[in-house]
Amino acid sequence: MAVSTEVKIFLKPKKVARKVAREINKLIKESNRKRFDIALSGGSTPKKLFRALVKKHHDTIPWERVHFWWGDERCVSPESEESNYRLALEILLQKIPIPSKNIHRIHGENTPEAEAIRYSDELMMQLQNTDNIPVFDLILLGIGEDGHTASIFPGRLDLFQSNNFCAVATHPETGQQRITLTGKVINNAKNVFFMVTGENKAIRVSEIMNNEEAAKKHPAWHVDPVHGSLTWFIDEPAASQIS
Repeated sequence: MAVSTEVKIFLKPKKVARKVAREINKLIKESNRKRFDIALSGGSTPKKLFRALVKKHHDTIPWERVHFWWGDERCVSPESEESNYRLALEILLQKIPIPSKNIHRIHGENTPEAEAIRYSDELMMQLQNTDNIPVFDLILLGIGEDGHTASIFPGRLDLFQSNNFCAVATHPETGQQRITLTGKVINNAKNVFFMVTGENKAIRVSEIMNNEEAAKKHPAWHVDPVHGSLTWFIDEPAASQIS
């Protein structure tokens, strides 16, 4: 079980983003390590977070200490509009004073299986580890309408037991291949933040919070940091069906 689990509900997505940005700023400044390793997520919700980090914390965060990684990536080129790296690059990374060596992207253009191994090796070389598993200071996650998180989709709960740190996953509808952190790495993080916005997520959020039997099939329900803290940042529409 997570050391602590909190659920924080806000009026709208912009307030969620600003609060998460403040929490990231706080965690970095409170850390006694020389570096702070964050795994970013893709999707639409992080866009507002990236903008908040640039607008509110461009000059307050010691960016030279921050190392950015990705929780998952589509198997596309970094120039693709579908690339999680490109999204972060255009909205966040190009607008903050961060050294290029601190940016650790997943090479989605590479052969997927080989890239999963390469990224796993880089994680192990660069990050702290506990029980020989890499430790992130913070992992940012979202949740899909189907209950997936990172690129761990329903029907692939085996990725929470996998001994690999990264794996190749296939989107169940599009057939697109992706590279994702596995549950072993996600659940070894010091902090995990879920950012969830929109009424279309309300049913899944309600099941995860209130209905264990229904929630077990949702990968997001299986996120439970062994040594760390789990915090949900949710807007009111996404929280509307929590009892």
